[in-house]
Amino acid sequence: MPFRSLAAFVLTLSVAAPLAAAEGGSAPPKVVDLRYEVVNTFPHDRAAFTQGLVFRDGFLYESTGLNGRSSVRKVVLETGAVIRQRSLENQYFGEGLADWNDTLVQLTWQSGTGFVYDLDTLEPRRSFGYEGEGWGLTQDGQRLIMSDGTPSLRFLDPETLRETGRLEVRYEGQPLRGLNELEMVEGQLFANVWPTQWVVRIDPQTGDVNARLDLGGLLPTGERGRVDVLNGIAWDARGKRLFVTGKLWPTVFEIRVIEAAAAPPATEGAAN
Repeated sequence: MPFRSLAAFVLTLSVAAPLAAAEGGSAPPKVVDLRYEVVNTFPHDRAAFTQGLVFRDGFLYESTGLNGRSSVRKVVLETGAVIRQRSLENQYFGEGLADWNDTLVQLTWQSGTGFVYDLDTLEPRRSFGYEGEGWGLTQDGQRLIMSDGTPSLRFLDPETLRETGRLEVRYEGQPLRGLNELEMVEGQLFANVWPTQWVVRIDPQTGDVNARLDLGGLLPTGERGRVDVLNGIAWDARGKRLFVTGKLWPTVFEIRVIEAAAAPPATEGAAN
């Protein structure tokens, strides 16, 4: 989306939403701008409509979308080679993906159905149901965290896959919609914001966005007309590496995130 700032995008989604500072309440936290450096690049299947990304034991695990093209797959990071794949039936549109113990958990978009796979073989173990849409999925070591396109994140028990609670995400006091792919990074929750090229960092205790990262310039100009939006965040906790990619992107980027300055207030207009 051609928005100059995420703040402008938030305002278009949250018309007349009250700020927390109103009526004597506490002011919403400042949102810090993050910068990034590209550390490395890796090939990515440009036919993969990336919806979920996980790094585990040296491999990428990926959920891809679109009806008739959805899958869960195990990928060699360095080459982009798909070494194991499980395709979904045509009625399912693959979405978020998270690992839990020796399994992978995958959401689908509008079918209200998720799937649990064996991590090694990708053989299906069981399915489960949920209300509404499935978008992004991650885990924090205790619970699964799910997005559904609304400002509310859902917490799921990783064993029963039943909902145990919710948390509203707010950007400068405004509810933030479009939360898509999720990833826990050193105690903070990173999220793609659909349909933009922004990533936000969320305090998982309060739901407040405390930082934002503009990745609009990440993909070379010559590739942008052949791809969809940024989507896909994976964290290598052991190697302290952060990977990002997008739907139909030809590249997985390893980036280093750098703290910068406080973001400007949410008053900028949208670009053409």
